[in-house]
Amino acid sequence: MSLSLADVARIAHLARIEITATEADRTLAQLNDIFSMIEKMQAVDTTGIEPMAHPLGGHQRLREDLVTETGRRETSLANAPAQRDGLFLVPKVIE
Repeated sequence: MSLSLADVARIAHLARIEITATEADRTLAQLNDIFSMIEKMQAVDTTGIEPMAHPLGGHQRLREDLVTETGRRETSLANAPAQRDGLFLVPKVIE
């Protein structure tokens, strides 16, 4: 698939982007390069290959969720402008 200058102008119009003729020529070349790369990638036979979430098979390492600091309620509430029964009091927003 390849685009024409009319396609680039239409895309720019839809995106509400003002584009000059020089920018349109450069954009046309870049978009056509992208489409040719996509066509090459689609030509590769991927039958029997499982989709991957990460190209290197990595995963996110998470630390164990443990409480590390306890008994800080009084310290935190000391800065509160209003409190009651160990809770922050906030102004009513919705009536």
